[in-house]
Amino acid sequence: MAAFTAADVKALREKTGAGMMDAKKALEAADGNIEAAVDALRAKGLATAQKKSSRTAAEGLVGIAVEGTKGVAVEVNSETDFVAKNDQFQDFVRKTTQVALGVAGDDVDAVKAAAYPDGGTVADKLTDNVATIGENQQIRRIKTVSVTNGVIVPYMHNAVAPDLGKIGVLVALESEGDQDKLAELGKKLGMHIAAAFPQALTADGLDADVIERERAIAKEKAAESGKPENVQEKMVEGAVNKYAKENALLSQVYVIDNKTPIAQVVEAAAKDIGAKVELVDYVRFQLGEGIEKEESDFAAEVAAAVAG
Repeated sequence: MAAFTAADVKALREKTGAGMMDAKKALEAADGNIEAAVDALRAKGLATAQKKSSRTAAEGLVGIAVEGTKGVAVEVNSETDFVAKNDQFQDFVRKTTQVALGVAGDDVDAVKAAAYPDGGTVADKLTDNVATIGENQQIRRIKTVSVTNGVIVPYMHNAVAPDLGKIGVLVALESEGDQDKLAELGKKLGMHIAAAFPQALTADGLDADVIERERAIAKEKAAESGKPENVQEKMVEGAVNKYAKENALLSQVYVIDNKTPIAQVVEAAAKDIGAKVELVDYVRFQLGEGIEKEESDFAAEVAAAVAG
């Protein structure tokens, strides 16, 4: 008998919306592997495709900052939401985000080694925070974007403090047109990105492993339809193309009017802005997406060092 618990069944039901017995059967067939059970339920039409944003399992804050034509997003995790409301923790996230603006690339270790505004390094301050706040904390990830001519527009969804919150977005727009109008467009696109959770700028940028997973699920569904093989192939390609269209930013339908692809929104805005506009990059950091709470190796090491 597969090893899984009632908590696993509950977690699977929360991920998929499947019934109790369907969830238990799926876990039994998958030998207790929750992700495999999700795929099996989806293939049988018993689960709704879930985006990674629904799998948040860590607390803390996302910080965003922009200086000139460069912007950066930083995620710092804590064990509880209570710590995320702590002034000391918020100050650390804000200052660390500013430090990251001056560090080349997206190397977390390089940011930890950089000088902290209050003295010492960022890593030193993080160690101090763990000791004084009493919870493990870690700088999980960093992403920078930049443009040559244009703007980087920040957008924080449901900010808990200026430039701090749980969903941080940066929009990189290249254009020689009116910068104020360009910024207005960037804010609207930032709102869309926060709501629609694109996985990549274009379909070509989507994770190949994710596409293959979608293809495998589509094949299983098509096979169960009993239709001729050539029809099944078209069903599979249609499902994969639909997934790509819905998850690549430029082909997503604009959430504000629910009909226009983002590429057309950008193209149409060029007339008012007074020059060609190109959406060249973006960042969307949602707190804790795709990780488990136990993923806190660095913070655990810091806590052990403090205790020891």
